[in-house]
Amino acid sequence: MSMASKILDGKALAQLAEEDIKTSVSKLKKNGITPTLATILVGVDPASATYVKMKQNACARLGMESIAVELGKETTTEELLEAIKKLNQDSNVHGILLQHPVPSQINERECFDAIDVNKDVDGVTCIGFGQMTMGEDAFGSCTPAGIMRILEHYKIEISGKNAVVVGRSPILGKPMAMMLLNKNATVTICHSRTMNLQEHIKNADILVGAVGVPRLIQKDWIKDGAVVIDAGYHPAEKCGDIDLQDIDSIASAHTPVPGGVGPMTINTLILNTLLAAQKLI
Repeated sequence: MSMASKILDGKALAQLAEEDIKTSVSKLKKNGITPTLATILVGVDPASATYVKMKQNACARLGMESIAVELGKETTTEELLEAIKKLNQDSNVHGILLQHPVPSQINERECFDAIDVNKDVDGVTCIGFGQMTMGEDAFGSCTPAGIMRILEHYKIEISGKNAVVVGRSPILGKPMAMMLLNKNATVTICHSRTMNLQEHIKNADILVGAVGVPRLIQKDWIKDGAVVIDAGYHPAEKCGDIDLQDIDSIASAHTPVPGGVGPMTINTLILNTLLAAQKLI
């Protein structure tokens, strides 16, 4: 009879972290610095608008400031670069978040890389990614960094384990793989061209679903006793990228959907903004 799977409760961990962040924010304010996050939303994607709002609410809750920059869906790359430049130059702005995705006429990569690396609290720049990968001091991309905080908090052993990351996106799959590698996991990255996906997954001691397809990963592919991290969220289906039904009987630990990875993504963004502001002291 296997033990019940340990729930890796990201929501509870985020609430715990908020208490510490709140204390640090009030200390900074006494020094005349209010940690400030600038959010840039281009176009009218409702899901993106919701995410931005959640990030602004988190700032308000913790005594931080947020500045909302909203640009129309016809915005050009040049116009967006100009908006980023202004925020880079504004000494009262400590963190800059460009909400992904941007409309298709914009060169998203060029805009991401225009963000000052010291204000890249979402960990989206090539330089930030490179520094994180090389083990230098850098803001890691928020979702994978949030996942690493969950694994650390719940004392999940990483060193020497087989970690399988399903997905290779620049803000989730790729940085996730590098963070796990930096903690001495043996890392496999799977993606849409992977052959025998099931066999790779069967080998995972730590499995991260980061592929953006509802319940793509079947529970009978998962090894007994694996640690299962589901970074997907599909509001319509109210599920993630992994079929978590009856996961209790298989996984030794797992993140619920919702309430697992999502709250820690936002919390990490807020934490990074605080850290960026603290560097000014």
